Amino acid sequence: MTTRAVVRGLGHYLPERVVENDEFTRTLDTSDEWIRTRSGIERRHFAAEGETTSQMAARAARNALDDAGLNASDIDAIILATSTPDLTFPSAATMVQNELGMTGGFAFDVQAVCAGFIFALANANAMINSGMAKRILVVGAETFSRILDFEDRATCVLFGDGAGALVLEAQPGTGNKDDRGILAVDLNSDGSQRDLLYVDGGVSTTGTAGVLKMQGPELFKQAVNKLAETALAALEKAGLEAHDLDWIVPHQANIRIIAGTAKKLGLTMENVIVTLHDHGNTSAASIPLALSVANQQGKFKEGDLLLLEAIGGGLAWGAVVLRW
Repeated sequence: MTTRAVVRGLGHYLPERVVENDEFTRTLDTSDEWIRTRSGIERRHFAAEGETTSQMAARAARNALDDAGLNASDIDAIILATSTPDLTFPSAATMVQNELGMTGGFAFDVQAVCAGFIFALANANAMINSGMAKRILVVGAETFSRILDFEDRATCVLFGDGAGALVLEAQPGTGNKDDRGILAVDLNSDGSQRDLLYVDGGVSTTGTAGVLKMQGPELFKQAVNKLAETALAALEKAGLEAHDLDWIVPHQANIRIIAGTAKKLGLTMENVIVTLHDHGNTSAASIPLALSVANQQGKFKEGDLLLLEAIGGGLAWGAVVLRW
């Protein structure tokens, strides 16, 4: 008998403030058409003043628990992927734990920027497979609006705020590729590429949060190839091929990256979940947000094969293959 980490519930949260592309034209030399044609983004959400990453994460987590029909007391652990925590420490995950009224178990943050949710999901899967936990809340949440340079039109128009969460639960499986749950994980990083996407501040350097810096064209080149490679690696580990997939749920960064990766895998955009136009790039929150929205729309059915993949600063990238 094999233990599989199966998705039990999903939820998300988006701040009330919606920022349309046209809002940027008041202060920047840009246009709605310029933003849409280069990124696919039409609007994004920005957190309200005083609204924090942990607060958004907690709301998404509550929605996931409700979807799963569970209480916080049923959860053994919380893993929160974020690059924009409320404080340097303690972890935002422990703040979510407290907000949910969860008095047992453990909670911690994972930081792998836009790939953070994939890395958090991999950690949760390993803990469930090892018997360390039965049910884990895996959350991605970001307030990237707090680390943007609003004079840099190449970056500030791309990002948004939000949170997504899912409940992973240990369930018995047969150990073959027809099992429900996570079937394979592939993780990668390359620290020599850090200058392609980074924030120019930090506790041990400037003592400030800093703002986001990105080399867009070079990052684009890296992203399509690395995402296709990690996707194929994860599928091979699962004993599957790209044509077996029902859905790709990619990191929502750029529509051209998403389309380019799908093409390399021999799939059409009909197989891809896209929420980028409404949310922008929400970094570690983008995949769970997209999963939750698509699930609410009834797109997934039991037995569907999903590929989740992302790349972010570090560079860090990876993929997860799971059966719904």
